[in-house]
Amino acid sequence: MPSACDSLLDDIEDMVTSHDPTPHERQFARRSIVPRPRPRRQQLQPAGEELQTDSVIPGTQKIWVRTWGCSHNSSDGEYMAGQLAASGYKITENPSDADLWLLNSCTVKNPAEDHFRNSIKKAQEQNKKVVVAGCVPQAQPRTEYLKDLSVIGVQQIDRVVEVVDEAIKGHSVRLLGQKKEKGKRLGGARLDLPKIRKNPLIEIISINTGCLNACTYCKTKHARGDLASYPIEELVERARQSFQEGVCEIWLTSEDTGAYGRDIGTDLPSLLWELVKEIPEGAMLRLGMTNPPYILEHLEEMVRILQHPRVYAFLHVPVQSASDSVLMDMKREYCCADFRSVTDFLQQRVPGITIATDIICGFPGETDEDFEQTMELVRQYRFPSLFINQFYPRPGTPAAKMEQVPAHMKKQRTKELSALFHSYKPYDHKIGERQRVLVTEDSFDSQYYVAHNKFYEQVLVPKKPELKGKMVEVDIYEAGKHYMKGRPVEDAQVFTPSIAQPLQKGQVSGLPQSNSLNTSRSWHRGRSVVPRACDGQLTAARESLRLKGWT
Repeated sequence: MPSACDSLLDDIEDMVTSHDPTPHERQFARRSIVPRPRPRRQQLQPAGEELQTDSVIPGTQKIWVRTWGCSHNSSDGEYMAGQLAASGYKITENPSDADLWLLNSCTVKNPAEDHFRNSIKKAQEQNKKVVVAGCVPQAQPRTEYLKDLSVIGVQQIDRVVEVVDEAIKGHSVRLLGQKKEKGKRLGGARLDLPKIRKNPLIEIISINTGCLNACTYCKTKHARGDLASYPIEELVERARQSFQEGVCEIWLTSEDTGAYGRDIGTDLPSLLWELVKEIPEGAMLRLGMTNPPYILEHLEEMVRILQHPRVYAFLHVPVQSASDSVLMDMKREYCCADFRSVTDFLQQRVPGITIATDIICGFPGETDEDFEQTMELVRQYRFPSLFINQFYPRPGTPAAKMEQVPAHMKKQRTKELSALFHSYKPYDHKIGERQRVLVTEDSFDSQYYVAHNKFYEQVLVPKKPELKGKMVEVDIYEAGKHYMKGRPVEDAQVFTPSIAQPLQKGQVSGLPQSNSLNTSRSWHRGRSVVPRACDGQLTAARESLRLKGWT
């Protein structure tokens, strides 16, 4: 049936005639309008009675961020803290002062998850709001103790402000989806997001997420998934930005740096050669963990990179066990001879190189003979850095269903290996040496500054403010199991590798310097992926997220 106006209006242009004012005239007329104040009605309120309201304004609260686990997780925590600060929240180091706890978890071992679970309980006992992140909720989101909590997936950290906003208002939101472009999985959130570096002198860059393996004991695979690498140009730009903010040391991290680029048609040496072009004189680059299979084919190139003066001669190559039978049950995709080949080749071509490794004690099926092979490997190589882990069966992993080594035997083997590790001193022969070291951190006891030499060996130096962030010469006068002590050489040149003034502790990276300590929520509004839903739209917004697979 025709509408009432069909006979009057044939086209929308018929609404405008030559007698109507033009847009310019209409705008000019507005300038002549004088607004008149509208009288407000006086609302009577009983004396002494406070105005009650249900509304909560997010963005003004204090947030405590706690991270467990690897350097990849640490980088994620720094990014989340930076976005929250850029959006107006105050990041506090005092959990009792915080309105909300953001708990960034690790799923590698049972003790780490136990600490995470206990922190959730403690927060709830103190009536704190809670948002959980990291590998535990990503890998097992239906765990009972995570029920009704807001969750940020490992690839959704760029949306932390949205989740915290809703948690502050008392709502529960879960974002666990994967980031994809044209159907291809991406490495994760953008690298140019704001972040608050735990140490303003050190930038942690995740070069890829996930891995190509399927180790039978690993729960992290359930959370981080298959390999997804960031493009070289994005990583180089992130490093360049970091140096412009006063950083003097970069850590490259991932679940397996050696596998970098295999999904995007490149490789780790190609990335490293591009990165070293950006490193200022005196600044240093540290490589992260790489599994033996993926470094074997790049050994010649890796030797040249590790010899570069601005790259630490350090590599973390986990062996886990020296028994091929155990390695096969772990599905590690290499044998002990492969690990020995990597270690021998690097030690011969890069004299003094530090090889760090990991060992699991008491993996299911490990016999006394298997364990003795591992002990013999440590006796032979006397690793200066050795991470010893008692095996813990992680829920949902194949190794959890295997026949377990008795608990007392796992503890005994862990104790024996630890005793062997502590029986030798790797640094005693270096007493009397003169070394160049880069000073970047405070010691755990706050009595010294921590520096590292070319081989990423820890050197403690006097806690003098003028040394922080500097490359200095020291004379080694004492050595312990995990460190050396160095005395700065008198009249030696103190070199400053930073090309800019480092950010202050707690200052937000990636924002204009004048605004980074006191920003508004405009940053996040300008980059928000999903418009903020008001309370009346919340149900519809949640349903939309559910349909998209994000909850």
